[in-house]
Amino acid sequence: MSNIIKPGEDEVGFTKPLYAPIKRRSFFMYAGATAGITALALAGCNDDSDNTSMPNMVDVGSSSLGVLNYAYALEQLEAGFYTSLREGTYYKGLASGTAEKQILDDLYYHEVIHREFFKAALGTNAIKALEPDFSAIDFNSRASVLGAAKTFEDLGVAAYNGAGRYIATDATGLQYLVIAGKIVSVEARHASLIRDLVLEGSFVDSDVVTIGTNGLEISKTPTEVVAAANQYLKEGSKLNVSNLV
Repeated sequence: MSNIIKPGEDEVGFTKPLYAPIKRRSFFMYAGATAGITALALAGCNDDSDNTSMPNMVDVGSSSLGVLNYAYALEQLEAGFYTSLREGTYYKGLASGTAEKQILDDLYYHEVIHREFFKAALGTNAIKALEPDFSAIDFNSRASVLGAAKTFEDLGVAAYNGAGRYIATDATGLQYLVIAGKIVSVEARHASLIRDLVLEGSFVDSDVVTIGTNGLEISKTPTEVVAAANQYLKEGSKLNVSNLV
């Protein structure tokens, strides 16, 4: 399948990802997710998510809709990171066709697709576009970039794993859960790829998998996740999940 967007092009080409041809690697993941978009959009409600108890913070809301906005916020952060990564000298210095550059390209495409999927699914119920703060990341340094990518990918997987309990158990909620399961499986592949770039074979380390007990991936509550995520968001874009939990 040919690409509509080539490496180096502006991400404007993804403003309508639901209709655009995408990379073959992205197709199978995306096809599964888009199968539920109509149900998500129709099931949206107009919950009042304006919380004045935490001024200048973005309230993701409550119940299943809150979980979707929570996921959308994290996908915004990841997509923003990979977009910024492509402007640094580390990425630009990677030779075309190398495995490392191809991995980073694929992760960029996936995260932008995830972000736009949630934005479209939520419609008027979506939280605002968040402003990231990546000033702590040196995008000219391989170690800094891959270290940050590892943090974001591990955090994303733990966030999805921990958010399922907040989704309603009705028919619509189960649709949400299936879609979240499809996306987290992709995020887990991202995490393993980045971890192998940092240190080969580290994708099953004890900081992400409960080795010796049940062998499952570690999950984190929304409160734990936003404590980390908010470090990479500007004032006015930091997340409030108090109504979710």
